[in-house]
Amino acid sequence: MKKVVDHITEMLEANNLTFIDKPILIGGMSMEYYGIRKAGADIDLIVTDEDYQVLAHKYPNKRKDLYGDLGMVIGEFEIWRSIAHLDYNFFKKDAIEEENILIVSIDRLLWTRVCAMEVEKYRNDLELLKEYYYNHYTNPKYHQEALLHEKSYLKMNGTVLGGKYDDL
Repeated sequence: MKKVVDHITEMLEANNLTFIDKPILIGGMSMEYYGIRKAGADIDLIVTDEDYQVLAHKYPNKRKDLYGDLGMVIGEFEIWRSIAHLDYNFFKKDAIEEENILIVSIDRLLWTRVCAMEVEKYRNDLELLKEYYYNHYTNPKYHQEALLHEKSYLKMNGTVLGGKYDDL
């Protein structure tokens, strides 16, 4: 986590990027922050419309429009004012606050992958996120209980009616 935050802080300084409101880290780098997978080379951020307008004025040739989602490509950063037309306020909910940035919540990170699931890379990320949820939120007591009847579930296509297990 700290390594990711330090890297982003270093890259923001190297690119002389400042914001009125803390940008929100999304994308692969946020997946690395949560320990789900290594990030690629780019750093994806969501910013307020006010911050986007300042950047668009300062870097008019760096603007990018992806189906109406407006962004900027500056160095290794892709800086967006929306993803799937969902804005900063949507992604800010439950974000983790770090010194210079916010980290998208795991639930909102999942949403970014759902919005783009037709792309194989993001479908793969959905599998990794599913695994993350199971590893972090599964009730261990319930899981152990289910393992006792694994043979029955396999024989009966997962459903046992009336408590009649066939675990032999």
